[in-house]
Amino acid sequence: MRKIGIIGGTGVEDASSFGRLTALTVDTPFGQAHCLKGTAAGHEIYFLARHGLDHSVPPHKINYRANIFALKKLGVTEILSFTAVGSLNRGLPPGTFVATTQILDFTKSRVNTFFNGENGQVAHVDFAQPYCPALRERLIRCLVKLGLRHSKQGTYVVTEGPRYETAAEVRMYGAMGGDVAGMTNMPEAVLAREAEICYANCSVVTNMGSGLAARALSHEEVTEAMEKLGKQILSVIEAYVQDDGPLTHSCHCAQALQEYGGFRLEAFGGDKKEE
Repeated sequence: MRKIGIIGGTGVEDASSFGRLTALTVDTPFGQAHCLKGTAAGHEIYFLARHGLDHSVPPHKINYRANIFALKKLGVTEILSFTAVGSLNRGLPPGTFVATTQILDFTKSRVNTFFNGENGQVAHVDFAQPYCPALRERLIRCLVKLGLRHSKQGTYVVTEGPRYETAAEVRMYGAMGGDVAGMTNMPEAVLAREAEICYANCSVVTNMGSGLAARALSHEEVTEAMEKLGKQILSVIEAYVQDDGPLTHSCHCAQALQEYGGFRLEAFGGDKKEE
């Protein structure tokens, strides 16, 4: 049985399609995290709405450490993230699903590690490949099977928010190799790596970036775009959960902190994994 974390963002807060769900509040050393527990295809699923079920938490205020620590405490070993993004690449129009491969991090004020030196804890995790290759393989297989417009690769530019990018920033990010821009994949992805949880991201293009679109962007437009793509997103989640097929790629996510003795919940004053 797999224990799968699904992290949703703008327009993906509703997990009711998973059937009967149990609301959980998980205490962590970094605060409480809230998620919904369900089962599908014989697997446990933990759905976490990063902005809150009422979308009341802006991207720069999300308690990323509490969210990832909570999923680790619940025994989750793999996370599939969904993010609404703007496109920096005219070859990735709205409606495209992107299995991102790389990250350019332009966040500024977020705590981006579990290892801030408290209690003498310091660790330097390898992040050359920020997304798990095995989970990406499974995600791409699902996108192909469903016949959705998609890209098998893409660089995610993470901005601080909550404002959208300037036209000059969009040009710069594109020149640097960025393909899509969003506000939530960091520090989420690196915290998952530190916690030794496999992590993959499916970015959903809702709009073209500033200067590439004919008019100014509104958050309502992003939300409406994600709602229109809701059924497709749900189909990706369902296909991903049901896909237990063999994988050709392997990963070392679960051993990311091996040289430091692994990621131990109790080292942070948290309890051991919940059964």
